[in-house]
Amino acid sequence: MKRLAALAAVALLTACAQPSTPSPTATSPARPVVFAAASLSTVFPTIAPAQYSFDGSSGLVDQLKGGARADVFASADKKNMDKAVEAGLIDGTPTMFATNALVLITPADNPAHVTGFDASLTGTKLVVCAAEVPCGAAAAKAAQANGLSLRPVSEETKVTDVLGKVSSGEADAGLVYATDAATAGAKVTVFQIASAKTDPNTYWIGVVAGAPNKAGAASFIATVMGEGQATLKAAGFGPPK
Repeated sequence: MKRLAALAAVALLTACAQPSTPSPTATSPARPVVFAAASLSTVFPTIAPAQYSFDGSSGLVDQLKGGARADVFASADKKNMDKAVEAGLIDGTPTMFATNALVLITPADNPAHVTGFDASLTGTKLVVCAAEVPCGAAAAKAAQANGLSLRPVSEETKVTDVLGKVSSGEADAGLVYATDAATAGAKVTVFQIASAKTDPNTYWIGVVAGAPNKAGAASFIATVMGEGQATLKAAGFGPPK
């Protein structure tokens, strides 16, 4: 009897030592795979958990065309979202979820003595986004509106790369979104562009056609359009228009 009692005690201790396994109903649904514009890389992770891939919007469209699997696509402009729709890459109708205005930035000490989005940019090491990227298209539109001819020394595929080159002092000036400039803080000096504020970039989001996790995609988009709006506003994004 003593032996049986000892064995029972050992069995009880062993059972108590085993880690608990949550029931299938208690597990969270799989996180969606979200392809999003680089300018969303700081704010989106604070809105909802997901498996993120951040890049220039045009590059993300190319990845989707090439067969990359994703559940959600968030573009920093309508042009690239339209390309995705026309290519049959989006299920349903995309939704505008935010706006963002282009600004001019220089390193904090402004070594080239730039005075704003004006002729003082002539001869400086100016960095912009490539024309196919939303921030590049916005830069071209702003230049036309202000009668400027921009001669950048470099064209980047992501707005975050422009920000990095200016904040590090590698470039004299750059064109980025207001939200990107805000993340750099005291590392940059910011000059507003009036025409960009009155005609900001629009941000769009949609479910990717054939999304492996449609339920997760729908939940993510609902969060962005719901409580996520306050987070976007706090990060400097404007509301949908």
